[in-house]
Amino acid sequence: QVQLVESGGGLVQAGGSLGLSCAASGNPNSINAFGWYRQTPGQQREFIASISSSGDTYFGHSVKGRATISRANATNTVDLQMNILKPEDTGVYYCVAFTNQNDYWGQGTQVTVSS
Repeated sequence: QVQLVESGGGLVQAGGSLGLSCAASGNPNSINAFGWYRQTPGQQREFIASISSSGDTYFGHSVKGRATISRANATNTVDLQMNILKPEDTGVYYCVAFTNQNDYWGQGTQVTVSS
């Protein structure tokens, strides 16, 4: 079992930056990779970024070039930094931990980008 808690959401103006953090507990050593997804009303959950245990990173098309993702294995945290935010970045951001047995999702944190 892995528990995830996201933090760092809030209201930000377009063009600004925001950092999200996700803390894992329970059995963090079982985590192979972390990911971030975004959910907006009426839309499917959208892939934002992921990072593997070896540090390989991947980004969704909508944020490529504007986002970075990093993980600290010592503290079992993964951070997402987004820059040059746009109103369409608004949504609930979810952290996910991928293990061999299951995927574990956090409760999500709201990000609102005002124009």
